[in-house]
Amino acid sequence: MIRIKRAYAPATPDDGFRVLVDRLWPRGITKEQLKLGAWYKVVAPSHQLREWFHHEPDRWDEFKQRYFLELEGNPSGWGPLMEVAQTRTVTLIYSAKDETRNNAAALQEYLSSKLILA
Repeated sequence: MIRIKRAYAPATPDDGFRVLVDRLWPRGITKEQLKLGAWYKVVAPSHQLREWFHHEPDRWDEFKQRYFLELEGNPSGWGPLMEVAQTRTVTLIYSAKDETRNNAAALQEYLSSKLILA
């Protein structure tokens, strides 16, 4: 199972393996507060794509298309997450304010489609 959670929400035991999927560390949060299993910068959108998207809701669908293309070219980046997700819960941690249109939500959709195909 793959879940998403905002970095500013408290960690809970049912989060399972917590993975930060942003390129930048969330502001105002310590490592101890975040309680991560790992930080996978390599699965975050490129700097150019992140700046282009700028969390504009009308760009969401195109953002996902572009991001999925980046992910397709980087299976070694997301492959380890898939391996963990086969046996336990993985929670993708993000810091964006928008809780429905963010890179973790897109990554969850992408990885979930790969789990179904596996």
